[in-house]
Amino acid sequence: MIKDDKRIRIIIGHYGSGKTEFSMNYVMKLRQEVEGNIAIADLDIVNVYFRTREKRDMLIENKIRPIDSSARATAVDVPAVSAEVMSPIQDETYNYVIDVGGDFIGAKVVGRFAHIIEGKEYDMFCVVNANREESCTLEKVIDHIRKIEEASKCKVTGLINNTHLVRETTIDDVLKGQELVKAVSKETNIPIKYVVCVEDLVKDLPKDIEGEIFPIKMYMRESWM
Repeated sequence: MIKDDKRIRIIIGHYGSGKTEFSMNYVMKLRQEVEGNIAIADLDIVNVYFRTREKRDMLIENKIRPIDSSARATAVDVPAVSAEVMSPIQDETYNYVIDVGGDFIGAKVVGRFAHIIEGKEYDMFCVVNANREESCTLEKVIDHIRKIEEASKCKVTGLINNTHLVRETTIDDVLKGQELVKAVSKETNIPIKYVVCVEDLVKDLPKDIEGEIFPIKMYMRESWM
């Protein structure tokens, strides 16, 4: 259960991996499982699309504290990060989800306050979509992980299979991604944490699949997208 993950959860992944959609689903499920303070930070200063800040009102309605760039604009790409980002790291009453930019440049934002995270309880989960060019092979995923770890000064602690084609996703896509993350896990000794799929595919997944099954909703995409 996600409530058993470390208090600070850092979510990374290439653009198009579904990282932000996963982050939104994760924090909403976390709200269902735990009492008390929850915050989500949008530190994606690389990608101007599908940002968690676009769902600010929904987050507030669910008593989730949204934290984003210090520039109060949804379609402006600026390397500005609010000092508010550090508050839930230091305040141990918070469960905290951090949605990080899709490449090592975005991960440098985390590196700026890695000295605060160091010694704190954290997980850093890498979202993998085997249908994306940047993360379709073992070598590419491992290279991404190493670059993110170097830039963020944090270690990846879990892999997330989020292989999809949005609403065209089939069970074969999920299983294809599972083979890739299993290979990455074997090579790196990083465990598979979650297997993500849309809710109506859950019944078709093998019962013995490695990782916790994580049904997902489409929060970040409108019905026409």
